[in-house]
Amino acid sequence: MEKEKLLQTLSKQGITEETIQAIAKVPRELFIGNNTPETAYKNIALPIDYDQTISQPYTVAYMIDLLELSPGKKVLELGGGTGYSAAVMWEKMKRQGELYSLELIPGLQKTGKQNLAKAGYKEIHLICKDGKKGYPEHAPYDRVVIAAAVSTLAKEITEQLKEEGILVFPQQTSQNACIMTKIKKKKQGFETSTHGYFAFVPFV
Repeated sequence: MEKEKLLQTLSKQGITEETIQAIAKVPRELFIGNNTPETAYKNIALPIDYDQTISQPYTVAYMIDLLELSPGKKVLELGGGTGYSAAVMWEKMKRQGELYSLELIPGLQKTGKQNLAKAGYKEIHLICKDGKKGYPEHAPYDRVVIAAAVSTLAKEITEQLKEEGILVFPQQTSQNACIMTKIKKKKQGFETSTHGYFAFVPFV
């Protein structure tokens, strides 16, 4: 019932049907740490261990819409957390392609990996690694998403995009606000657009 209510809310907020279907397939209750199960489908951010948060479903869905995901893409996520957004992306990709997710905090990466395995997403690579300069090992990528506030974007990250590749990240504009930013790599350079204000924990 709560899940259905959330899906209806996301639809009213303008999230695409494909992303809503992906969210419907992911058991969010497996990704929320010590929060009570009844909070799983509330449209709010939730605190998790190590002073981190799991973003509200709307924020996850909005970023995934901006990524323009489709099956067969190679995707890099920086800031994997509990694994939830990676699971939604993988469903949006129809479980086809490659998905690498980096998480710096060892305990959180371990938890995220366990969550993904429990939910049946064993093909997602959740790796314990510092992602401030991306992940050159498997570059170039069709899509890159950063799930935390970035004040200065490392040029190495945009260099790891394929031509026509898309990067989505929250650009820190002040202590409490970020502007959602989308960069598309074109033959002649980069095309940048902005998409509203959000709150995120800092990218570490």
